Amino acid sequence: MTDTSTARTVHGTCHHDCPDSCGWQVTVDNGVAVQLRGNPDHPYSQGELCPKVTKFIDRVYSPDRVLHPMRRVGAKGEGRFERISWDDALAEIAARFQQAIATHGPESIMPYSDAGNQSMVSIGFPSRFWNHLGATRLVRALCGPTVGAGVTMTNGTAKALDPQELQHSRLIILWGTNTRLTNRHLWPTIEAAAAAGAQVVVIDPIRTVTADSADWFIQPLPGTDTALMLAMMHVLIRDGLTDADWVAMHTLGFAELADHVAEWTPERAAATCGVPAGDIERLATLYGTLRPAAIRTLIGAEHHENGAMFFRTLACLPALVGAWQHRGGGLARSVGVWADELIDGQALHRPDLLAGRAPRWLNMSRLGEALTDPALDPPVTAMLVWSANPLVVTPNAELVRRGLARDDLFTVVHEQFLTDTARYADIVLPATTQLESTDVVPAWGHLWLGWNEAAIAPAGEAVSNSELHRRLAAAMGFTDPALFDDDLTVIRAALPEIDVDELRAIGFVRVPYPDDGRPFANGVFPTASGKVELRSEALVSMGQPALPTYVAPRESPGGDAALAARFPLILLTPKQHTRFLNSSYSHLPKHGPLEGAPYVELCAADAVERELVEGDCVDVFNDRATVRLPVRITTRLRPGVVAIPFGWWSAHHPDGRVANSLTNDTLTDWGGGVAYSDTLVQVRPIN
Repeated sequence: MTDTSTARTVHGTCHHDCPDSCGWQVTVDNGVAVQLRGNPDHPYSQGELCPKVTKFIDRVYSPDRVLHPMRRVGAKGEGRFERISWDDALAEIAARFQQAIATHGPESIMPYSDAGNQSMVSIGFPSRFWNHLGATRLVRALCGPTVGAGVTMTNGTAKALDPQELQHSRLIILWGTNTRLTNRHLWPTIEAAAAAGAQVVVIDPIRTVTADSADWFIQPLPGTDTALMLAMMHVLIRDGLTDADWVAMHTLGFAELADHVAEWTPERAAATCGVPAGDIERLATLYGTLRPAAIRTLIGAEHHENGAMFFRTLACLPALVGAWQHRGGGLARSVGVWADELIDGQALHRPDLLAGRAPRWLNMSRLGEALTDPALDPPVTAMLVWSANPLVVTPNAELVRRGLARDDLFTVVHEQFLTDTARYADIVLPATTQLESTDVVPAWGHLWLGWNEAAIAPAGEAVSNSELHRRLAAAMGFTDPALFDDDLTVIRAALPEIDVDELRAIGFVRVPYPDDGRPFANGVFPTASGKVELRSEALVSMGQPALPTYVAPRESPGGDAALAARFPLILLTPKQHTRFLNSSYSHLPKHGPLEGAPYVELCAADAVERELVEGDCVDVFNDRATVRLPVRITTRLRPGVVAIPFGWWSAHHPDGRVANSLTNDTLTDWGGGVAYSDTLVQVRPIN
């Protein structure tokens, strides 16, 4: 039992790439974290943590943690390393970076990171080093940016409704989001609205746990949602269910949109998306008659070739019914853009350190291409990976594997564990956990900016992302003071409008948002016209359709006919584990084993067609890879759709390949995202 006379409580905020950004409390006794629980005073998470984070202390003290710098002594991918000192590691990295610069220039060095830690300093401060170096820069768009890019083409901004405003809604459409699993702290708000009489509709290609809790579940074929939206518009306009006054005052291009959707009858859309015409009629009528009406979406639907068009089209629906004038009406997506108003990005990232240079940009989703393209000039000959496990999370993963296996590629990985990616590193460096770092955590699922206080000293020789980059700057002989600012100095500079001492004492602060809950109450939008642009000239200038338009992705049954004939099944790779967070936790004993093992899920009709039964081992394959898995027969999927849950590492798969070995790395129409969910495969039994 903990001696309460020596124990202390430290407040923090979860750093994971999750919309909930929960507040937590850590009990520390004699320098050891002995308990982690939710902070009951946190205004959003209110003391509850998810099953992943309740066991976070096990992660911190895992015997498998990387605690010291290591140098590879085996073949790449083999995972054999020897311990070295920090001085030796930094000297080798600096020498190899200098060699790369001398041979091919600084753009031959590529940093690769994502939101493994979405804390402000952790994710932002490293940019200073890479700006000063002049390295290739990364378009970080695996998840999120495409949503905002799509909505912006309609509303002129990525700002949207605070999801907690759903408590005032009478109709809640959860479109492409599994709220109960991936946004669990919002679910009580939805339950309260439902108890007050709101109807809850879920639209998703997979019958999720959220769908099971809704009043009505609609299951379109993957990637066809835009056709469903166009048919909804058809019904709204045909039946006079639009708010004519609001549309006339606050939208641009309504007459052209009306002509455009006249041909999108419910019957036509039904043939495309597989939703009965009567259900489309009913959905549109509900949306056109119940007030306030809200649509809640997140990032899942952006993972299609036309992902930005999905969100551009979705953003038109609230305008047609005048939803923005009502509290609890409109479109709710990420609210991180509201927090961005408090953060001085120039002070955080210091783009002035580029000294006028225009760096080369490569899209993180095309990592395999960047590492294997013989025509890339200059080639990537050195890279540093932190806060990411690209060999599991990036699409077309076998191409990534081939790139990481290059003998002439020098790879450094800063990590807490020996991940799939770290096994291909030349140097592995130990990284701190959130319990060992002080930082600020902006949320993208609620309106509270959180403080995280380091509760314990770093384990072993682990260092934070920011400290790593300070050490790299010193090793490279750089002298600019901005590269060596301590974390508190960075925080104060990046939050000029925040009393940092007060934030540190209280633990959270609410970001700016309209007091009446209506972000566009005056009907003015920051577009060129000042209105919701149902017709967009900005899209025309980009070579995109002016009006919302459905186009079948190439990798879909309605796309490339020859490809679809060879690979007739649509593959989805959902996040459906309660104990995983992207590629995190699956390797830990209180997480992975409780989730079982990887599998491929398909409906009974598709199993019968292939003479498969539950538990059979099959090959799931396309031109990118073959992944061997056991079969799970389900009622959650439509015929023609299969699913492999995302997050398992190579070691958990029978053949060492992961779900993303199969996935499509085609970039989205705009916004820089990637079409994971436009992936065609075939399934065959193993003889």
